[in-house]
Amino acid sequence: MKILILGAGQVGSTVAESLVGEANDITIVDSDGDKLRLLQDRLDLRTVVGNAAHPSTLEQAGIKDADMLLAVTQSDEVNLVACKLAASLYNTPTRIARIRAVDYLNREEIFNQDNFCVDFSICPEQILTEYIVKLIEFPEALQVQKFSQGKASLAAVRAYRGGPLVGQPLSFLRTDMPQIEARVAAIFRQDRPIIPEGNTVIEEGDEVFFIAASENIRSVLKEMRRMDKPAKRVAIVGGGNIGFRLAQAIEKDYQVKLIEYNKKACQRLAEKLSGTLVLNGDGTDEKLMQQEHIGEVDVFCALTNDDENNIMSALLAKQAGARKVIALINRGAYVDLLQGGKIDIALSPAQITIGSLLAYVRQGDVVAVHSLRRGAAEALELVAHGDQKSSQVVGRRIDEIDLPKGATIGAVVRNKAVVIAHHDTVIEENDHVIVFVVDKKILKKVEKLFQVSIGFF
Repeated sequence: MKILILGAGQVGSTVAESLVGEANDITIVDSDGDKLRLLQDRLDLRTVVGNAAHPSTLEQAGIKDADMLLAVTQSDEVNLVACKLAASLYNTPTRIARIRAVDYLNREEIFNQDNFCVDFSICPEQILTEYIVKLIEFPEALQVQKFSQGKASLAAVRAYRGGPLVGQPLSFLRTDMPQIEARVAAIFRQDRPIIPEGNTVIEEGDEVFFIAASENIRSVLKEMRRMDKPAKRVAIVGGGNIGFRLAQAIEKDYQVKLIEYNKKACQRLAEKLSGTLVLNGDGTDEKLMQQEHIGEVDVFCALTNDDENNIMSALLAKQAGARKVIALINRGAYVDLLQGGKIDIALSPAQITIGSLLAYVRQGDVVAVHSLRRGAAEALELVAHGDQKSSQVVGRRIDEIDLPKGATIGAVVRNKAVVIAHHDTVIEENDHVIVFVVDKKILKKVEKLFQVSIGFF
C-alpha cells in the first residue's frame, strides 16, 4: 500500500516506523528537514520537506497515486486542508486527519464530503484520556482495551505472589472460576512471549494478557493478584489538553487534585472544572507533595509536556507512598527503561494512538487494532466473511484453522454475545474474531486468513 504521512512528530514517526516494517511504500512530509533526516537515517522511507497543505508539496510527495493520506501534523487546519485537496484534486481513496480542537470534533458535518472530506478523524488526546480512565478504573491492570463496542475486553496484569492462579497451570482457571469464561491469550516472561497451553504454569512476575466479557474483567484480575481497593483519590500534574480532559472525565467519580505550574492556566482550569481542586505549583516540588498529601493518593498521573518533569514527579509520588503512578513519556527509549520499575506505567502517547490508525491500514475487514507492549504485539478484531468454500476460517473449528505460530484466537463476539475461544469453537460468518499476535512479522498471514476468495464477490 502506498501511504502518504503528513507530519513527522511523535504520532507520524511512530506510525511510519510501524508501517515501514510491513512492506508498505511510505512517504512522510514535514516542514522540519532535520526531523526528516533523522527518520530517513533509521527507516526505509521517502521524505519531502515542505508545507503539507500546499498542492505542490503533496504532488512532490506522490499524492496522485497514493492509496491513503494520514494527515497528522500539529495543525488541525493543515490536516483538514490536506484532506480536502487530496479528495478534490487527486481523488485519494482514504483520508485520515488528526484533530485536536473540540470545536471541530463536536461538529461532524465539518468532515463530510461536502466540506473537508475526512473519512476518519482521530484525536490522540481523547484516545489517551480514555485509556488512562480505564487504568484508574482497574488499578491492578497494566493495560485495558475494549473490543466490539465494549462487549469484550483484553487486559494485561503482572502476576504477583499470592494470586490464586500464580504457581498453577492455566487449566486451573476454569476449575477456580467455573461460572466465568476467560482465556489467557499470551504470557510475556522476562520480555519473551509464551503461547499459553492448558498446562502452562503462571509464574510470579509474568505479564499475562487475558480476554473476557467486559463485565468479568474484575473477577479475572482477582485470579492473577490480590486485589487493591478501588481507587478514590487521584492526583494529576499538568493542566494541558490531556490533564484537563482527564480531570473533566473523572471528577464526578473520584476526588481529584490537579497541579499546574502556570497561574493563568490554573484560573482557566478552575473556571472549567467543577469538581476538581486546582492547585498552582510545581509537580516536582517535594514540599508541595507533602503539603497536599500526595503519598495518600490511589493513582498519581504525571501528564505535562516535559518527559523529565513527569519522570521526577512520578518518582517523588511513588517514594511518598502513592499506590499507582502513571507517567506520560514521549521518548520511546525512556518508556522501555522505566516501565515496570518504580514507575508503574509509562505511557507512550504515540503507541496508544497508533492502534486507531492501524485499523484503517490492515487488510481485510478490521474493526479495531490495539498496539500492545509498546508496539511489540497487537490485538486485532477482524470480521469473518464468506462461507466454507470462499473463506479459510468460516465453518472451521479453531484447531482446523492454519494460524501462524505466534497468533492466538482469544474470543469471538457473535450476535452481541462474547464466546471465549476453545479448540472446538467453530467460526461463523459475520463473527467478530479477536486475534492476539505476539510477532508482528506474521500480521500479513493473519490478515490473509480472513480475506475471502475473489469468487465470493
